[in-house]
Parts: sequence; structure tokens; C-alpha cells
Amino acid sequence: MKSLKARLTTLVLLLLALTSGCSAQSVPLTDEELQAIPAPPREFRAAWIATVANIDWPSRPGLSVDEQKAELLRIMDRAAELNLNALIFQVRPACDAMYQSSLEPWSEFLTGTMGKAPEPFYDPLAFAIEEAHRRGIELHAWFNPYRARHPQGKSAISADHISKKRPELVKQYGKYLWLDPGEKAVQDHSIAVMLDVARRYDVDGIHIDDYFYPYKERGPDGKILDFPDERSWQEYRRGGGTLSRDDWRRENVNAFIRRLYTELRKVKPHVKFGISPFGIYRPGCPPGIQGFDQYSELYADARKWLHEGWLDYWTPQLYWKIESRAQSYPVLLRYWVQENRQGRHIWPGNFTSKVLEDWPVSEILEQVRVTRQQEGASGNVHFSFKALQRSQALADGLKELYAVRALPPASTWLDDRPPARPTLELSVEPDGLSVTARWKPGDEERPFLWVLYTRPGGQWKTHVLPGAYREAKLQLSGADEVEYAVAIAAVDRCGNEGPKAGLKVQLKKAGQ
Repeated sequence: MKSLKARLTTLVLLLLALTSGCSAQSVPLTDEELQAIPAPPREFRAAWIATVANIDWPSRPGLSVDEQKAELLRIMDRAAELNLNALIFQVRPACDAMYQSSLEPWSEFLTGTMGKAPEPFYDPLAFAIEEAHRRGIELHAWFNPYRARHPQGKSAISADHISKKRPELVKQYGKYLWLDPGEKAVQDHSIAVMLDVARRYDVDGIHIDDYFYPYKERGPDGKILDFPDERSWQEYRRGGGTLSRDDWRRENVNAFIRRLYTELRKVKPHVKFGISPFGIYRPGCPPGIQGFDQYSELYADARKWLHEGWLDYWTPQLYWKIESRAQSYPVLLRYWVQENRQGRHIWPGNFTSKVLEDWPVSEILEQVRVTRQQEGASGNVHFSFKALQRSQALADGLKELYAVRALPPASTWLDDRPPARPTLELSVEPDGLSVTARWKPGDEERPFLWVLYTRPGGQWKTHVLPGAYREAKLQLSGADEVEYAVAIAAVDRCGNEGPKAGLKVQLKKAGQ
């Protein structure tokens, strides 16, 4: 089998042309010809890689470094095979780190012991970013902003964990340890952790999910426990606060979301901020919807965040079947699209792992189709990656749906300046059996992706390539005379496609 490096260095595309010696001269495509090239497909195709409790990676704590890397490479290869263009990698399961951090300890879900670094040393986040980008895939870092200890945590808590360093900020709540969102120092710490990653790592996104104030826990007597935030609540009241306790809790989360989005824009403007809330805003929104009320239970005023535009993409967890009446996938998707006043990306989350239980694969495939049919929605995020590895029927279905690679939708509110036009050269190889296209960026900025357009005859084909590519070898076979064309365009970190450079060439048999 060819090495990954070899496969990623040279792209081989089959085109119609001659099988014998030939002569050729390339000429530029006219502006009209360039404008006639169809736009590439755009769709966000992503999956979550959950590390908490070793859901997706690593398969268990304490694997060797080689085993950890091999498992992560299998994930990356599967993502590329399915033509995904983004992965959402959980790097902070519970105030710990799947990367080297001076702010929080190494995660026990990685090494088996909280605070213990991998041996021999490597940085899983840096490794994941490098391997994803090598394949032209975005890597988003996924954080839990408030969870401090998960029930699946088994090792001793290390001395550098926040529950040891700042115990007054951490509350025992049922089976969990939880940061108190009402403490300003909690907001400071969690935002510092996320911005530290944005500064030091080449991530494409910062992502948080549906855990704000915790889902309700019950005590030994079976009664629902109230979250123990009396200290921060009384401090708020002493400071002259007049909100009700529920509204105060919601405002604590609002302030966190608003501040994180504002500060991330200053630190690294091209990094997208995504939120994946519980899929129902409130029962009755829209009419007929029933179920859990995140507004009153998690103190998450999720609709407000979308209305205000304090995010770049919105991934509501629509974890129900299409046919469900009380929690209808298409009805909830339409609701969130209609609430999208600021024109952010709507990329719903799908409970894809249910195909490993009792859902038919056809349910997830149809949900992707429903999303495509809904104007204003432009992608899907699958929970979680293990389903894409363990269900071959699902993988085969997604291969059909995602048959052609797609660009992520552009985030023009972050940056709408397209990259420069590249330079392009075509050369016919001496054997007359192949043409090599070579290109260079039009300026010093390295593109994140390239779109290579080829026209073997009358129809354009689109190929999305990683930004490190600088050439493609086009193998030829089978016609007496053919004109074909090649065009190339750069795509930046915000998804903007720049102007195309294009050439066409006539190939004829030698002596004609």
C-alpha cells in the first residue's frame, strides 16, 4: 500500500486524452470561460470525537502512545474516506486537558492517571490538527466549560486540578463536580483555558456543547437537588442585584457566551465559535413541541445567543427521528433556521450513534437529506465518530451522500476578503500519457484548501485539495484529439474562494 505521504503528495485524476506521443500548448481560459465554471459544492460535514469516558478516543485509558496515534489515524483516514471536512475533538472533558497545558492537568481518559503526561511525550491536539489539516479537514477544539469531574473518572485528582487549587469555585452536585457559573473567577478561568488553545494551536474552531448549569441530579432520597450556588447568589444580592435567582443564573451563562465570543474575535479572528445546545429551546417552541426545557433546567437562554449572533455556527442537538411528533427533526430544524436573525451557520447535530442500537441507517441518511432540503441549513454534525467506524452500512450510505468533496460554507462576517489568484502551469510529460498541473499561491498567505477544476471534454469536475498541495498529475487515456482545461482557486480559513487561474490545452497525436 502506498504511504500516506505518497498518496497526499500527488493527486492522480483520470482524464480523456491520448495514449500515444503528443504535442500540446496551453492557453489561458478567458474570463467568460472562468465565470462559466460551476461553483463547488458547499456543506459542513462533521463528526464529534468524544474523549470523555473514552467514548470515541482513545478506546481506553493508558494505551501506549503508538496505539493512541494509530487509533487517531484510523479516525482521520475514515473521515477522509467519507469526505468529511471537519472534526470536533473533545479536548477538555472535565477541567482537564487532552493537550499540554499550564492551566489544567492531563486528562486521565488519556493516560489513566490525571496529571500524567503521555510517555514518550506527544501532544494529542497538535497531532490531531496536523493530521486533519494534512487531509484538508478542519479541526475544532471542543470544551466543557463547567464540568469539573465526571462519574467515570477513577484516578486520584491531581494537585493542579481546579478542585484542589480553587475549591471554593467547585461544587459537589450529585455524582459530579461542577464549576459554579455564578463565580466571576470561573468565567475567567474557563475563558482563559479556551483562549490559550486558540492562541497556541492552529485550530479552526472553538466548540462548546449543552452542559451549562448541570442536568438535574437526585439525592439519596430521590428528590431533585438544587445546584449549591448559595455563596455566589448571596454575593450577587449583596452587590445590589435585583434579578430572580433563575434569571441571574441565565445571565451568568449569557455573560460567559458573550464574553467568550468577543474575546475570541480579538485573539484569532478566523477561528469559528460553535455552540451545540439541547435541541429544544422550550416546550411549545414551536407549537406542538414537547420535552425538556433547557431554559428553566439548564438556565440556557439558547435562542438569545442565536438572536444576538454570539456564535458563528449553531448545532442544536436534534436527537429525534423525523417521524416523531413531539420532537420532530424537520420541525425543530425549521424553527432554528427561522430564529437565525444574524445569518449564522445552522449545522444540526444528529444522533448517529443510535444506528448502533435500534435506529435504521436510513433514518440518519434521510436526516441529512432533510437538512439539505431546508433552506438556511447547510450541514450536519454526527454524534459520535464510533458509529462511522463500526457501522459499515452507515459508512456506505454516507459515501453515497458525500460522494464529492465539499467546501465548508464561508463565514463572511469573520472575513470576506478572498485570497489572491494563484499562478498555474501545465506541462505534458515526455511519455505523452500525463499532464502535470503546478500552482503557487498568489501571495504569502498559505491557503487552507485548493479547488482544482478539470474539464476532460465538456463537463467540469471539482476536486477539493489540502492547502499543502502544489501539483496534481493528470493521467490520460483514450481519445484521438481532445481539449481539456484546468483551473485552480485558493480557499482561505474562513471559506472564501479566491479568483481562479485557468489554462486549456489541445492534445494531438504526434505527426498530425
